[in-house]
Amino acid sequence: MKLSPYFYDLRSAYQAELDDLTQDSEGKDVLRKRLTQKRGEIAFLVQMMELAPEMVAVVFHQGFRFARPAALESLIGRGADDLPAWGTLADGAVLLEPWAAGLAKTVLAEPGGERFMAVAAGLEYLQVHSRLAPAAQHADAEEEGDDEDAAEHDDDYDNLSADDAADPHNARSRDEASDNWLSDVGFDRKD
Repeated sequence: MKLSPYFYDLRSAYQAELDDLTQDSEGKDVLRKRLTQKRGEIAFLVQMMELAPEMVAVVFHQGFRFARPAALESLIGRGADDLPAWGTLADGAVLLEPWAAGLAKTVLAEPGGERFMAVAAGLEYLQVHSRLAPAAQHADAEEEGDDEDAAEHDDDYDNLSADDAADPHNARSRDEASDNWLSDVGFDRKD
C-alpha cells in the first residue's frame, strides 16, 4: 500500500477525529451516539468539506463497503488534485450502506461533493485496513530517507489477541488498552 502525502496527513487527522468522538470525559464509549448526532447535522457540516474533510468524513464511518480494493489502493496513492470522480468509485468499487446513501445525496448536491466522497471513501478504507497503514507509513518514510517512523519495538509486539484485530497497533493504542483493562479490574487510572 502506497499512501500519497495527502492521504498520509489526512489519515492521522481522521483517526484523531474518531478518537475524539469515541469516549466522553468519564471514559464511556459514546461513538455511536456522537456519530448519530453528527449525521443529523450533515446539512451544516458540508460547509467544512473543503477545509476540514476529516471532520465531515467521520459521518460516513462504517458506511462504505469496498468491493474492489485495487480501486481504493489506487485512490489513496493519489494527491488532492488527482482524485477520481465519485461516480467511477460508486460504479462497483465502493458501495454505500443504505443509511449512508441519504447522507451521500446531501453531500453530492454540494460543490466539491464528488471529490469529498472520494476522500471519505479513502479515509474509511484506511481506517478499515488500519493494520496495513503503519506499514505504508514506514515504506513512504524509507523512500524519503526518513528514519523517524522506524519500529518502536524490536520484539514481536504485533501478536495481539483476536479482540485487537481491528484496532491500530501502536504504542498509544496498546497503552490505552492496558490502562482500560487495569481500570476494569479495579486499579486506579494513572493520569
